[in-house]
Amino acid sequence: MVHALWRQFPRINLKLIALEPYLLNAVNLPNQPIHDKIIELLKSGGKFLRPGFFYIYSEFGEKTDPAKIKAGAAAVELLHVATLIHDDVIDDSPLRRGVKTIHTQYGQKHAIYAGDYLFTCYFAQVLKSTQDPADMKRHVDAMQIILAGELDQMKYNFNQKMTEADYFHEITGKTAELFRLCFQQSAIVTHAPEEIVKLGGEIGLTIGQAYQILDDILDYSGDPHQTKKPVLEDLKSGVYTLPLIFAIQLAPDELKPLLDKREKLSNDDIAKIRNIVISSGGLAKAVESADQLTEKAETLIGQLPEQKSKRDLQTLTRMLLTRKQ
Repeated sequence: MVHALWRQFPRINLKLIALEPYLLNAVNLPNQPIHDKIIELLKSGGKFLRPGFFYIYSEFGEKTDPAKIKAGAAAVELLHVATLIHDDVIDDSPLRRGVKTIHTQYGQKHAIYAGDYLFTCYFAQVLKSTQDPADMKRHVDAMQIILAGELDQMKYNFNQKMTEADYFHEITGKTAELFRLCFQQSAIVTHAPEEIVKLGGEIGLTIGQAYQILDDILDYSGDPHQTKKPVLEDLKSGVYTLPLIFAIQLAPDELKPLLDKREKLSNDDIAKIRNIVISSGGLAKAVESADQLTEKAETLIGQLPEQKSKRDLQTLTRMLLTRKQ
């Protein structure tokens, strides 16, 4: 079922409702157990943010074959889900959206192949949306940035010297690049002016960065029942996000003995780290960074032509970047 947030945007909601069965039909894996797990993940309550943004931003272009727009929207969601499957293997996450992860149930090898299979589904949909070599190259370039970002995470794990710049480099590949791709490709598929394509890339990148920072903030401050993931799950995997990076700068002597334990952190240690991140001001500083990016995204959106899709984009961006879950 399409997420409730889209009810505020009825015409986009209808498109996403139609997209859901299309996505399910785009996956046709002969291995029935893995096929069923992928379908379960696709149906398990994701927000459909990337295809939703794709549909909204496509309205700044020309009237285009709806089948091409639908294929483009499906492509970005399939790419997103493929990266989630691989993320879960890397982070050894037991659950995704409340559903048992593929590697937990069937092993890492099968999960990796499942993610790889979805990459092929992604490119199949890309070919239905465009066959222009330049557009295809944008998809290839974006995918390389996303995968390189995932690989970069290896050098950052448990790294107490990680900087703010390192963090932004990582989340650009991990999250923001796919948002940028959504905006740019929706404009390209609908033959929007070049300035709209370029502006869309900037908007997508900024929203993606702010969205990831807020996600990392909620890892420290969120209610697990609302966020649907354990608090500080990233920390247990050695992933140091912006609130902790700032806290290390502000309270290094308090955090170092705890972080030196690496994989041996107890639940009590994790609770202490959380408290230090909050009391030192690390969390507040990350919130400030997210707020600045939110303001930047709103300024960029303000440069778009006046039409309903602009107002919808403003409303949706504000909702997402001030969310509590």
